[in-house]
Amino acid sequence: MLRTADAGDVAGQWPRARSVIAAGRRHSVGVRPDGSVVTAGIPRAPECRVDAWRDIVAVAAGNVHTAANTGRSHTVGLRGDGTVVAVGWNGDGQCDVAGWTDVVSIAAGWRRTLAVRADGTVGAAGRRSEGACEVDNWSGIVAVAAGDWHSVGLRADGTATAVGNNRRGQCEVTGWRRLRSVAAGYLHTVGVTEDGRVLAAGHPATGSEEVSDWHDVVGVSAGSGFTVGVDARGRVFAAGDNSSGQCDVASWRDVVAVAAGSAHTIGLRADGVVLATGNNDNGQCDVTQWDIQTQWQP
Repeated sequence: MLRTADAGDVAGQWPRARSVIAAGRRHSVGVRPDGSVVTAGIPRAPECRVDAWRDIVAVAAGNVHTAANTGRSHTVGLRGDGTVVAVGWNGDGQCDVAGWTDVVSIAAGWRRTLAVRADGTVGAAGRRSEGACEVDNWSGIVAVAAGDWHSVGLRADGTATAVGNNRRGQCEVTGWRRLRSVAAGYLHTVGVTEDGRVLAAGHPATGSEEVSDWHDVVGVSAGSGFTVGVDARGRVFAAGDNSSGQCDVASWRDVVAVAAGSAHTIGLRADGVVLATGNNDNGQCDVTQWDIQTQWQP
């Protein structure tokens, strides 16, 4: 998942946990100002069939590491009335969200969908083999992030919790404090503190060591093997795997949100223009004609 924070958020205040752009394994998603949704990717792919969606205020894209046996994905949308819609691959029930209500934030991982309810509890749909859907006892949550095989929750007190596969230490977040946002990738987790520092846990090849040098950061997103961040001045940083050019973001400016997919990155500028770099084998970077909502909804 790829949760991004508004560059206009102020340290010490909770970011509004709604992302208007998202990036998955082979597609990208965005919310238009009128509440409809636009996608880039394989035109007839199930995860891109969002033409009928309306009143959407946030989106999430199922992501997974790039491999020969991965590719199928799903897309999730949060409506203004707190209900949720999903399309795409549903092999583990990750799209079975029709009955969800009072939702304020969503996240999508590989074979999994998460939702934060208004009362701070969390719901999950999808694959349960790795324990990443074991969130029923969470409370006081304001945002969630979904990696390949693990899930992360951000509490209202600025701490974090995580469940699921921990083979690279990606769930070792219990000592984190004063957080404002979190993101989860294939084998890593990242968080932004109230003072703009970036914390990381998990595989070092994902840029987890380099991100500690970033400052004044207001939002992060975790890709399959890389990490992207945006600072308060609208500059973008990236670290980790750059085999497809997904980290070539140094020239981006005036950016308010970023989303990292499996091997591509998209960024939303303040004027609604969307930037993209990285793997474009399926057209997931064809976003130049998008007009995206840049004002966060209440």
